[in-house]
Amino acid sequence: GRLLDALDQLGLAENTIVVLWGDHGWKLGEQGSWCKMTNYEIDTRVPLILSAPGMKQRNLRSERLVEFVDVYPTLCELAGLPVPPGLDGLSAVPLLENPARPWKKAAFSQFLREGIWIAPDGIEYMGYTIRTDRYRYVEWINWETKAFTAAELYDHENDPLEQRNIANLPENAALVQDLAAQMKAGADGALPAEE
Repeated sequence: GRLLDALDQLGLAENTIVVLWGDHGWKLGEQGSWCKMTNYEIDTRVPLILSAPGMKQRNLRSERLVEFVDVYPTLCELAGLPVPPGLDGLSAVPLLENPARPWKKAAFSQFLREGIWIAPDGIEYMGYTIRTDRYRYVEWINWETKAFTAAELYDHENDPLEQRNIANLPENAALVQDLAAQMKAGADGALPAEE
């Protein structure tokens, strides 16, 4: 509020794009971990606020999945600059115009458990994660052998704190298979349909 008010008072609001994004908080033992370095919601969900000249509506909120790789193409589009080809991100300008519009099917993250974060068995694992509107699915891969080691699945509708891994429940086998396939398809497979 005060920053945007000051931009108005200084006559800068019509040529200034403001992006506010934050870091996640400090984890205090959630998922048996300290600090900040995991693939879980507590480490990957952060605030992102955009204000730009020409926005028709203010104070809109979207629950759609946006990633930090989306900030750069969003800024390019808002500034009227060409978005370079080959970027991993997607401009979120359409969400600024309609926060409820169909959007990405998933967001992705990964974290290598090494050094001080190494697993108790002394092996380095890469955790690959896909987050959809409802689920978080994680695959743990042995970093040296590239062998699949374990999976985790959390249902954010029923378990928003990710306390109960439901990946190995028989009734979730098809869901796990579907999320694993979506993860392998990667970010390109999660893009919204062209309008």
